[in-house]
Amino acid sequence: MYRILKSDLPKLYAAISAKNDLLLPVKTAGKTNFALWTEDAVVDIEALKTVKSPKDAFFPQSENLYTCGKVDGKTTITEEERCNAPFVVFGIKGCDVRAIAVLDKVFLSEPVDSYYASRREHGVIVSMACNRPETSCFCGAFGIDCAQPEGDVVTWQAGEYLYWQPMTEKGEVLTQQVAEFLSACEDAPVNEAMEQIRAICNKLPLKDLDLSAWGAEAAQKNFDSPIWEQLYKPCLACGTCTFVCPTCQCYDIKDYNTGNGVQRYRCWDSCMYSDFTMMAHGNNRNSQMQRFRQRFMHKLAYFPANNDGMFSCVGCGRCVDSCPAHLNIVKVIKAFGKGEK
Repeated sequence: MYRILKSDLPKLYAAISAKNDLLLPVKTAGKTNFALWTEDAVVDIEALKTVKSPKDAFFPQSENLYTCGKVDGKTTITEEERCNAPFVVFGIKGCDVRAIAVLDKVFLSEPVDSYYASRREHGVIVSMACNRPETSCFCGAFGIDCAQPEGDVVTWQAGEYLYWQPMTEKGEVLTQQVAEFLSACEDAPVNEAMEQIRAICNKLPLKDLDLSAWGAEAAQKNFDSPIWEQLYKPCLACGTCTFVCPTCQCYDIKDYNTGNGVQRYRCWDSCMYSDFTMMAHGNNRNSQMQRFRQRFMHKLAYFPANNDGMFSCVGCGRCVDSCPAHLNIVKVIKAFGKGEK
């Protein structure tokens, strides 16, 4: 276990940035999101959670795949280079670390997505325990311990120090790179901090969220439930929930004529949109109720059925905070927990 004065963190950031791209929570225009560190960045590690999740680091909102053109009358295809430089994502909370594990199930399964795989290979996750979980948080329902998150390096804030514990080979390498800024110490303050965090979690209103009506075995029963007809009606189909969600992985592939060739790229998409997966014959989910049902059935039934029981929700609460119609996955879980099937 190591520690560093929080007042010395800018030195740590500079040291990490000297050998790696460094992404961390940065406040801009009053909102905190993960961004590249610069000396004048307003770093905000006190923020509980960023507006968007840090999945951008591994699954960008938009990325080029390849470019097609013509040279001497022959068609050329030039692939985009895969990530080949190390980078560090600093300050990820436990829910968002679990979300990356969900994305791994999707993008690292056969056929492996080489764009995603290259980022996972070169990325180092420095997670951070939550200091003050909020009422919209329910990560504990999915077995996530926000007081002791996973990661290549795990960090805790306690008093005037940030405590640092490498957990993997990647974490050890990064620790060696910044060793001059870290001091060896006992972990007693960390244990006390974890106890305080867990005490807060035990008082949160959603700590006992009941998932017993969900999981792989619930797919057909819940799919046919009349509850959906009432649940979906406030939904505006704005896609906000999918945009802020750390586990949503739907994307579209588009072509852009640059005037000197055609650039193929992919970008995030939303299952809540009426044109999602639109094909020549139309859309196989042609009502908002069907699209609404698909989103939550995937997270709570289909995904666990295909991934050894792992849910595709991590309880971060971003959809709870962001939905303009106050409709979110918690309401869906509770509706099906009443036995009103």
